[in-house]
Amino acid sequence: MILVTGAAGKTGIAVTRALVSVGASVRALVHKEEYQDSVESAGVSEIYLGDLLNLDDLQQIMEGVEAVYHICPNVHPGEVDIGAGVIQTAKEAGVKHFVYHSVLHPQIEAMPHHWLKLRVEEHLIESGLPFTILQPTAYMQNIVSLLPKILGGGVYQVPYPIETGICLVDLEDLAQAAAIVLTEPGHMGAIYELVGTGPITQAQVAVVLSEVLGKDIQAQRIPYKTWETQAFKNGLGSYQRYTLLKMFQNYKKFGFCGNSLVLGWLLGRQPTTLESCLRRELNSLKA
Repeated sequence: MILVTGAAGKTGIAVTRALVSVGASVRALVHKEEYQDSVESAGVSEIYLGDLLNLDDLQQIMEGVEAVYHICPNVHPGEVDIGAGVIQTAKEAGVKHFVYHSVLHPQIEAMPHHWLKLRVEEHLIESGLPFTILQPTAYMQNIVSLLPKILGGGVYQVPYPIETGICLVDLEDLAQAAAIVLTEPGHMGAIYELVGTGPITQAQVAVVLSEVLGKDIQAQRIPYKTWETQAFKNGLGSYQRYTLLKMFQNYKKFGFCGNSLVLGWLLGRQPTTLESCLRRELNSLKA
């Protein structure tokens, strides 16, 4: 049995589907009852309701688990406490393989949510648990989520310069890599950067969008304040807004780049291109 925490999010759903597709049994941990339907549709064997900060919940959920894929809720201020608790209870339960969903370049202190993930990596390494750490870059699906707005206005908006180069990864590639790591031997003690593309500027993203959508799309930088106002309206808390703004500022200075060789090696093929991902997701939206 493989436990997936944070199972109701887009990453958890994708990883669960990939695991189920290779015959793995998945126990999903979700925080709210209303998330159960989406998780159940991914093919899980068991669903547990629980709180990642409640050690009693974690101890119960760990019973009979052989491997864990731990995803912390996105940009959570309690990431270190959550990670420490999940690691502790996994160790007590005798879990044989702990896979942590981290982030590319957690060493960057200027991006607080990256820095917190580095602290969790440290806990995991020191725990003595057999582990693998996955460090994905930014998802192509972050662009996919904007497609309705892009189609409507003809503009791809980002809160940093359009010349900013960012490496991307298809969430489906990440999920397949996670399933490989969890179900095939040879990955204990590894730390894998999961990157699908070279650095792509936001202007180049707009060119790809234009080709895929069949209409002219322009990249446009929006002010931080505009982004923050919209994020507040969408329900993002103050910590999340502050942290993501720090990330955007770091992107502006340095971009966000890695190397795709490791992901290609894991998958046994070239990682998915942005164009291929967008075409697949667009067809899915039309279906």
